[in-house]
Amino acid sequence: MKESILKKKSFDFAVLIVKTYKIISSKKKEFTLSRQLLKSGTSIGANIREAEFAQSNKDFISKMSIALKEASETEYWLLLLKDTNYIESDNFTMLINYNKELIKMLVSTINTMKSKTP
Repeated sequence: MKESILKKKSFDFAVLIVKTYKIISSKKKEFTLSRQLLKSGTSIGANIREAEFAQSNKDFISKMSIALKEASETEYWLLLLKDTNYIESDNFTMLINYNKELIKMLVSTINTMKSKTP
């Protein structure tokens, strides 16, 4: 159940990231930083999806850990885009809070699986 919630939330977050990328690249004409955000922000959900078909608990933990690293990187790009005035404050706040929620869920999932893995 928790994983399916995580799967849905990570997909919804990826949609928001794609929309944010479109705005930054078209209106602000910024392509380098926004592309980094696009890559890391959409990679979170892709790795969660990949973990669904993990070959073992260790593989599952590995994929979820990669998703967690991507979420951490996404936070960095969001902060940088905010501090360089490429992203609006309201959009930043919504995205950073969403990302922090994903991080908490990923940490919880990883810790739960680690406790079940010998």
